[in-house]
Amino acid sequence: MSRKVVILFLCTGNSCRSQMAEGWARQLRSEDVAAFSAGIEKHGLNPLAVKAMADAGVDITHQSSKTVDELAEQQFDYVITLCGHANETCPLFPGNVKRIHVGFDDPPALSKGAKTAEEAFVHYCRVRDEIRHYIESLPDSLT
Repeated sequence: MSRKVVILFLCTGNSCRSQMAEGWARQLRSEDVAAFSAGIEKHGLNPLAVKAMADAGVDITHQSSKTVDELAEQQFDYVITLCGHANETCPLFPGNVKRIHVGFDDPPALSKGAKTAEEAFVHYCRVRDEIRHYIESLPDSLT
């Protein structure tokens, strides 16, 4: 039996995209991947991200928003940044950690111009589905 690949999904506030990625990885790739998420800052779970994931059958309510510092003792094989700001400000990690950037649109930013809650929610669902597609490629796409 091979060891799981340990991945940190990193975003600015650990409220939306990184939480979705962690949820998908735990749901779809738990045999191959040990998934964690964190942010450069801590913004709390985004309620629309929680709803979008629940609508797809993934419960992320047990996850919590945290900073990278809160995972200082955890060793990672990969740190995957999901937004430009996290990619630009990604801290250094000890050991032989490989860093990858896979950017996704920011649903809260996209939703600011929405005229209705339903229109805003569409952005969350689109990004949720894009993240799922990426997670389905793991861990093979890492090599």
